[in-house]
Amino acid sequence: MLENNCRKFIDTLASKAPVPGGGGACAYVGALGMALGSMVGNLTIGNSKYADVQEDVKDLLTQSSNIIEALKEFVAKDAECFYPLIQAYKLPRDTDDEKKYRNDTIQEKLKDASTVPLEIARCCARAITLHEQFAKKGNLMAISDIGVGAAFCEAALRGAKLNVLINTSQIKNEALKNDIEKEIMDIEKEFVNKSKIIFSYVENIITRR
Repeated sequence: MLENNCRKFIDTLASKAPVPGGGGACAYVGALGMALGSMVGNLTIGNSKYADVQEDVKDLLTQSSNIIEALKEFVAKDAECFYPLIQAYKLPRDTDDEKKYRNDTIQEKLKDASTVPLEIARCCARAITLHEQFAKKGNLMAISDIGVGAAFCEAALRGAKLNVLINTSQIKNEALKNDIEKEIMDIEKEFVNKSKIIFSYVENIITRR
């Protein structure tokens, strides 16, 4: 999906087309957020003022590149798991066998549709942790972009949570449902708070100038 330009992606997202949807949009926003962190890292590399953290920042850039690539892939993967779920709901249910097949298929697809946004949230959590490091070691001339990047990743994480919950709400396997929901809630609790701390840290640096 990201092979399309940004305008086409947004226009398709705004249309009644079933994909892309909220999950893909979250992955896209998360990738943009991590890209902002990477930009600050790249503005730090080669800068003599930050000579003592060059190797650390290079390592952060490698990690952030991996997260960006993963999130870019999840833009497509979210569509790939959501579309089959839509099709499963359209299966016939006139006979008992058809009803059973339809219900079993829906449950299978609901698991996929829940775990992809969970993976997006995991990536965004890692991205927020990297923003924390970029904020401490990155070029202060671009510190505002760390705050923006962290805010993007927070928004993507919280959006991914909604995409998890709308699918787990229909899962009948209580153990699976509880495991997924507990993890996404734990991720949100820890990393939304961390993101807000980063944002405040950046804001304080800017306003003290």
